[in-house]
Amino acid sequence: MSRFTVAQIVLVMLLWASCFPALAVGIDLAPHLTFAALRAGLAGLTLAAIAIWLRQKIPRDVRLWGKLSIVGIGATSLGFLGMFHAAEFVSPGLATVVANAQPLMAAGLGAFVLNEVLSLKAKTGLCVGFLGIFVISTPQLSAGGQDDFLLGIAYILLAAAGISVSNVVIKTLSGEIDALMGMGLQMLIGSIPLALLASLTEDPTQVKWSLEFLTILVFVSLPGTALAYWLWFSVLQKTQLSRANAFSFLVPIFGLIMGWLLFSETLNSYQFAGILLTLLGVGLVLCGEKTEGSA
Repeated sequence: MSRFTVAQIVLVMLLWASCFPALAVGIDLAPHLTFAALRAGLAGLTLAAIAIWLRQKIPRDVRLWGKLSIVGIGATSLGFLGMFHAAEFVSPGLATVVANAQPLMAAGLGAFVLNEVLSLKAKTGLCVGFLGIFVISTPQLSAGGQDDFLLGIAYILLAAAGISVSNVVIKTLSGEIDALMGMGLQMLIGSIPLALLASLTEDPTQVKWSLEFLTILVFVSLPGTALAYWLWFSVLQKTQLSRANAFSFLVPIFGLIMGWLLFSETLNSYQFAGILLTLLGVGLVLCGEKTEGSA
């Protein structure tokens, strides 16, 4: 994996992590699903508009539309639905641990669907990275005291499963569609179920339209979603899914650092130890010998 590719992946994880502080404020300004639908719709429209302006072809193959629908429903509909709602029922620590089982799920799917094979060092790295996330979240895990625990876990697993499946399908789209068009269309497809659910279960007129909300919406939609997914698609065109996906463990670390820098949050010994373990895990995956099957 080249240094440029590593830099691309790290930037994607940094962009995704930067969404969480913005979302923490934004969910108080708009109903959850309405906010999620607006985010997906704006990101999808932007990417699709740029793709059309660049004269990229709109796909006509039914099979290709089927793949885009799987990605849209998995990554956008289920991913956004699960993570937006899970916060109501489980602690952030537990949500972080369960959500970061996603790289492990994707590695299993990648081996089965894409014939990807990881070295022992890379497999160890995935496990060490997940252990690091667990250690980081230990204080919050021990806090307990939340109702509807199982419902919260179900939402997170739904999101993790949807993202895992979509990542595998994104990998199979390599060479079949341009990144801008593919990611733009999947987000537009994924925004439809979110908008329908929002209209049935929420009151979209409760959005508190203001400069603050518009700024947050634009930030999480464009750099946080559109740019991040365009870069992610580009990365998966040239990188083994399981190796690239291991960098997902960096998202909560970036979140901790942002909390320290922006909100003066303190880091405890568990978090320092977990960060070191996670970085070790990512390093093992990165240094592990690359053994790929046919994709």
